[in-house]
Amino acid sequence: MGSHRLPGKVMLPVGDKNMLARVIHRVRKSRFIDQTVVAASNRAEDEPIWQWCTDHRVPFVIGDAQNVLSRYELAADNFGASRIVRVTSDCPLIDPTVIDETVQVLADNEHLDYACNFYPARTFPRGLDTEVFTRHCLERLSREAKTPEYREHVTLMIYKNPNRFRIGSHLSGTSYADLRWTVDTPEDLELVRSIYEYFSNGDFRWQDVIRAYYENPNWRFCNQLIQQKAA
Repeated sequence: MGSHRLPGKVMLPVGDKNMLARVIHRVRKSRFIDQTVVAASNRAEDEPIWQWCTDHRVPFVIGDAQNVLSRYELAADNFGASRIVRVTSDCPLIDPTVIDETVQVLADNEHLDYACNFYPARTFPRGLDTEVFTRHCLERLSREAKTPEYREHVTLMIYKNPNRFRIGSHLSGTSYADLRWTVDTPEDLELVRSIYEYFSNGDFRWQDVIRAYYENPNWRFCNQLIQQKAA
């Protein structure tokens, strides 16, 4: 809720649902996810998130605003997670198929600690970012991640230290790294609202959006000048 560029963004409407509801709906379409948990902060400004989760019977935990890693630990402990999928609540186009494919990378390679779809190179549009890691990896991060930066950004320590972690990657055949589907600004919100308005329901896939760009070339210009904030 405390976004500086778009205050209250996760509760803003995208069609007939708020952004957080959109993310949860799409994550729950994954074949592999058993439980979806919102890891909210304990700041008073985030109380609307707790209330919405309570009203809609969405499991959630509340923890330190800056130490997001500790919130993941709390969620994993409370819900008995053996593998953890991480997505962020400002990505209302998150795709369940991409989630499943990334989970499969970790599941098929028992030696891996972690898998994602943006390392070592981004090929999917920004806003489909999916990370999957083992419980052992989460516990190791909890022990070894000492800096505020590493504890705020949860998995940053992994891909900043690829020689210390066993990392798997899921990449798309064609690069769409120039497309921005995350929501940090009013321009981003305008784009995802236009995309949801175009489709008759919220269950479209990311490839459907790519194809729809040919009919909606103005989408490409909505937020192309927005700079992603550095981790």
